[in-house]
Amino acid sequence: MSIFAQIFAYSFSVRALVVGVLVSVCAALLGINMVLKRFSMLGDGLSHVAFGAAAIGLAMGIAPLKIAIPVVIVAAFLLLGISERGAVKGDAAIAMVSSASLAVGIIVASLTTGLNTDINNYMFGSILAMSKSDIWLSVGITAVVLAAYLLFYHKIFACSFDERFAAATGVRVKIYNALISILTAVTVVVGMRLMGALLISAVMTFPALSAMRVCKRYSTTVLCTAAVSAVAFVTGLLLSFGFDMPVGATVVVVNTVIYLAFLCIRKLKR
Repeated sequence: MSIFAQIFAYSFSVRALVVGVLVSVCAALLGINMVLKRFSMLGDGLSHVAFGAAAIGLAMGIAPLKIAIPVVIVAAFLLLGISERGAVKGDAAIAMVSSASLAVGIIVASLTTGLNTDINNYMFGSILAMSKSDIWLSVGITAVVLAAYLLFYHKIFACSFDERFAAATGVRVKIYNALISILTAVTVVVGMRLMGALLISAVMTFPALSAMRVCKRYSTTVLCTAAVSAVAFVTGLLLSFGFDMPVGATVVVVNTVIYLAFLCIRKLKR
């Protein structure tokens, strides 16, 4: 209770709590699609692209989000296009784009502003970086993601499991893949400010993988994923305040513990 009192005593911590829970839920729901399509590293690749774009924005004196969001959206479409054409396999394409983007970001930062506090905040995350605009942006993203799941639940389900079957039944697979890609790109950029470019992908994959260990139906997996993601973030935030640890790293460790616990539960059931 004392830790809760400390959190709500500061405006920046309240913003971090709100943004973190909303972004974690969105990232986890979008992560289900990526895990089922064996494209789990997309979040990691896009986060590296976002870091490179943010570093260029800081060097140019432009708000990083204004550059990062459109660049990451373009990168998401580029990666999906490369994967669909089969020129380069999805994991290889992500590895190339993410490594090149991260390298460009580091070089630009070292030649201009240097690896200062702002760059470190984007790479490792910072609870102090949350602003009121981030809250409204995260609320908007959450509303769109939840609306997409409610309105297009069956189509997203079909696209996640079997794109060819979905296309044969009349589902416009490319449109729904594009929608999920755009939402994933924006979620990664917003979450990067809190979790860091190196850790945001874990929030997209761990809750989905944990839920899949104990849930057999897609609907229960979606609900369990959202619940696990929210609980993991709140727990990680409390532990980071209580033991003076980085928020992003603590949240990832909590997600890891939850995954191992769910894995043990699955083995006990068997």
